[in-house]
Amino acid sequence: MAASGENWHTLSGEEVAQRLETRPQSGLSAAEAAARLLRFGPNILQEKRARSPWRMLFDQFSDFMIVVLIAAALVSGIVGDVKDTLAIVVILLLNAVIGFVQEYRAERAMAALKRMAAASAHVLRGGREETVDAAGLVPGDVVLLEAGNVVPADLRLLEAARLKIDESALTGESVAAEKLAQAQSPVDVPLGDRLCLAYKGTIVTYGRARGVVVATGMGSELGKIAALLGEDNDPWTPLQKRLARFGQRLALAVLAICVLLFAVGMLRGEPALLMFMTAVSLAVAAIPEALPAVVTISLALGARKMVKQHALIRRLPAVETLGSVTFICSDKTGTLTRNKMHVSAVYAGGQSGDPLRGGQQAVPWPDFFRALALSNDAYMDHRNKAQGEPTEAALLQAAQLAGYVKAALELESPRLKELPFDSERKRMTTFHGRAADIVAYTKGSPESVLPCCARASMSGGEQDIDRAALLQQAEAMAADGLRVLAIACRRWPDLPAGEQPGQLESDLVFLGFAGLIDPPRSEARESVALCKSAGITPVMITGDHPATARAIARELGILDNGDGRVMTGIELAGLDREAFKAEVGRVRVYARVDPAQKIGIVRALQERGEVVAMTGDGVNDAPALKAADIGVAMGKGGTDVAREAAHMILLDDNFATIVHAVRQGRRIFDNIRKFIKYTMTSNAGEIWTIFLAPFFGLPIPLLPIHILWINLVTDGLPGLALTAEAAERGIMRRPPRPLQESIFAHGMWQHMLWVGLLMGGVCLLTQAWAIRSGSAHWQTMVFTVLTLSQMGHVLAIRTERESLFSVGLFSNQLLVYAVLLTFALQMATIYLPVLNPVFKTEALSLQELALCLVLSSVVFFAVETEKWMVRRGWLYRADSIRR
Repeated sequence: MAASGENWHTLSGEEVAQRLETRPQSGLSAAEAAARLLRFGPNILQEKRARSPWRMLFDQFSDFMIVVLIAAALVSGIVGDVKDTLAIVVILLLNAVIGFVQEYRAERAMAALKRMAAASAHVLRGGREETVDAAGLVPGDVVLLEAGNVVPADLRLLEAARLKIDESALTGESVAAEKLAQAQSPVDVPLGDRLCLAYKGTIVTYGRARGVVVATGMGSELGKIAALLGEDNDPWTPLQKRLARFGQRLALAVLAICVLLFAVGMLRGEPALLMFMTAVSLAVAAIPEALPAVVTISLALGARKMVKQHALIRRLPAVETLGSVTFICSDKTGTLTRNKMHVSAVYAGGQSGDPLRGGQQAVPWPDFFRALALSNDAYMDHRNKAQGEPTEAALLQAAQLAGYVKAALELESPRLKELPFDSERKRMTTFHGRAADIVAYTKGSPESVLPCCARASMSGGEQDIDRAALLQQAEAMAADGLRVLAIACRRWPDLPAGEQPGQLESDLVFLGFAGLIDPPRSEARESVALCKSAGITPVMITGDHPATARAIARELGILDNGDGRVMTGIELAGLDREAFKAEVGRVRVYARVDPAQKIGIVRALQERGEVVAMTGDGVNDAPALKAADIGVAMGKGGTDVAREAAHMILLDDNFATIVHAVRQGRRIFDNIRKFIKYTMTSNAGEIWTIFLAPFFGLPIPLLPIHILWINLVTDGLPGLALTAEAAERGIMRRPPRPLQESIFAHGMWQHMLWVGLLMGGVCLLTQAWAIRSGSAHWQTMVFTVLTLSQMGHVLAIRTERESLFSVGLFSNQLLVYAVLLTFALQMATIYLPVLNPVFKTEALSLQELALCLVLSSVVFFAVETEKWMVRRGWLYRADSIRR
């Protein structure tokens, strides 16, 4: 909320700090921040109120067919047996409790993921820099901003260094606004012209700033808009939408069967109430209205497990999409490599030097090492270890080892001005004051720095520069896998005015090269090989020299045996859209690529039908992350903007984590398929058993209580236990799943049809044999065979191809316990006298029970035979080859 109704843009920084009772140089104390949080509330936008647990439980009874069944059960109790009514109501209550527990777990999992993905902010608290949850910001907090940050609250800027903010989300203005710290006199300045204010939700694209929080949460300008718009419900995933459409069509078919069943029963003279209850019970059990909810539960719980493997899912459809990824375009530094750089080679004065050996006093070595130390934003901590961005830290450490201490040098030559690094110039420059003059140090890629140099500093003094020879030297260093930076300087009599790099970074004197090595991660090569075996093409994207990129790519196996090519950003820019689209499938390494070119790579691959995962960490990476099928941001070194745009965040910035996430995505999708296969086949078995019986001259085989009981004990725990199934053998040795492929592909719909018919046929065979042999227990036998057939089925479909005997019965202990519990409950309905009148069952003889066990095992062995035929290539052959 807002601290008050002040026109903050009209007040000076000192007045703002005074009115908010804060200190610009040290911020609020922790105690004061906590007190203000209680007063003003959290810095969050109000969302649609989450459903309470009671509401979740009530919603379990909101389905129309369940309401009809409860009404029919009540009527039955009034005109018939009250025990039947109570039994049906109890079963529906148990079913609702199971549904509630599933949904509640999914809600908690999603809430936990949302909390983990919450934005953070850099603040001054008690004089110390801290990173805090953005929700904990309060009016008076002093916030530090830099390029890549999302502004966490409405701020009155106190300091601004070349600050530019993208306010398009708030004002619609596409050009980033240049911000200042000075107050503005007109009170009624439009929102977009209040240059000393930064608004919550906008994006810092350039520069740095310090500001004090003046409004939070719903009191911010973004909050005021959010209050007008309200909050939409979370969208369904593509799979949920397809299953919902399928469920609607199937519901119509089931209802038609139930109506026909009721009509046939009436024509045969069956009691009207019994037939109505049977038809409605069958509809309740067979209509798969919960399939989209099951998908949500599976995806949410799967996403929560993926956090343990350092992959944080921000958008639930990403879990579904992971199994379809065909290209992984990964940044090199920190993702494929360890991001622990050190300077391993230096070159100056026409000769190479040892960065670990100090005492290099000949010109131009002193200037070279001074440049490494001063033109640097890293710092030495109390353990004398460099801290900061890895490249900067490596350069500072090298200068320190050579005897050039940054703190001492800054006392002699303080920084007066800087031109920050950007992806277009590929270099940075800092200006430092000295007793007699000003010296500017420039560092960047050799291709960007050498054209700005007119001379080179050598042991005998300055000479005309030989750019071709120096570029050849840089190429030789890069071929050894080194990241090469060029260092140059220029002396000025006075601090130059203006901010134009073209003027300030010209007529430079070349000092030398620094070659940095960033070793590949030990697990990266194995992950690259795993990608290839899974039909996924790994692509490396880097701003490094092509020779460096090629050396690292060969070491990792991305470039192997002449497979693929290396393309530079300049080459990419020279190709038109169609020409690049023709080439993009062969490129395995992109070197000297701008972040802005990443989106072109994504779109070209997508136009070829590929499913693309793209990594990124910077502000300019955000469009490519958003456009990719799976945008992957860095959790350690990434910017707020990149994380907001991404579908998934790597908490350890590791390429191997992407591959693990793909594996988990495939496993989760496989298990969703198994759940659907199991549920739909079971429902089909129930439908065929009841629907076909009259056509064979048999009485209705099951009562409503039987149908609802089977639905309760078979769809509940055993079905859920399937989601805990381990990954299939060879899951990463099969091609990716096409994004638009039906979930019923690979013989699944054929399986549901024939196994459902088999299940119904076995039940009807049991019924016919029992009646013909004069058994009075035929209905109990059908009830038992149908229940246990579904248990045999769930054990058989644990794997798509492998036999249960090869994967091991107890490799999914949760499922084994669920099956044993279901078996025990089924035996209780038969052999506990207190339950016999409730379930209309009778105790079976030992011979009858043995026959039920034998007949119910038919489905298990039939499905095992189907999988054996699939392994032999006799069934679903095209699908078998693909998988």
